[in-house]
Amino acid sequence: MKTNKVALLGLFIALAFVLSYIEFLLPFSIGIPGAKIGLANLAVVVALFIIGKKDALVLSIIRVLLVGLTFGNLAMTMYSIAGAALSYLMMLIGMKTKKLSITGVSVLGGVFHNVGQIIVAMLVLETAGLIYYLPFLVIIGTISGVVIGVLAAMIVERLRRNLRF
Repeated sequence: MKTNKVALLGLFIALAFVLSYIEFLLPFSIGIPGAKIGLANLAVVVALFIIGKKDALVLSIIRVLLVGLTFGNLAMTMYSIAGAALSYLMMLIGMKTKKLSITGVSVLGGVFHNVGQIIVAMLVLETAGLIYYLPFLVIIGTISGVVIGVLAAMIVERLRRNLRF
């Protein structure tokens, strides 16, 4: 891996961590457990399009572990890993189709992050009743995915013009 790519990955990890911290501080609550903006996903989406799939996966894993160890607990980390893994997989599939914009890929990530968390919660808590949260979380994931995607598209455009690998 080139030195500048390693440095860029480090910057993305730091950015994702800071965005997670900012989100942790925000008093945002709509009464649905697990519903949040997903600011750190901005770093993951941009990394996916700028530094590549493998590095974005490393970023996503490190981000989940750092945030879980710093601001959460084992349960939160478990839900986040499931959400991040399914989100990443679906974003890759979305990218491979070449039919989705960065915003479309981000929406897939936002929605499937919530789907992954609900699946794990249903398994851990042994209750299918949590499926009723899913429509609300899909709406929230779609809205946040659009916002994150629009911002990511603007950042990716600027970085592609200014970065040289």
